[in-house]
Amino acid sequence: MKQFSYTPKGVCSRRIDIDLDDNDVVQAVRFTGGCSGNTKGVAALCVGRNAREIIRLLKGIPCGPRPTSCPDQLALALESYLQSQGA
Repeated sequence: MKQFSYTPKGVCSRRIDIDLDDNDVVQAVRFTGGCSGNTKGVAALCVGRNAREIIRLLKGIPCGPRPTSCPDQLALALESYLQSQGA
């Protein structure tokens, strides 16, 4: 199991904790802060999906007038993690 934390920028959530298995499949996502129902919903939908699929689905989603969102920040967190692993 691989675990990492990410500090999002430009959104209400303050931290994203992610657990991945050895095949980069998400096992858990926990947001600190943000809109509770929305972040719990996004987190639940990510469990069991490959990190690359989540990036493809969530990257670029805005939140109102903001150019980013909690789902977008989750995609950026996963992208950053995969890049740091050379994947």
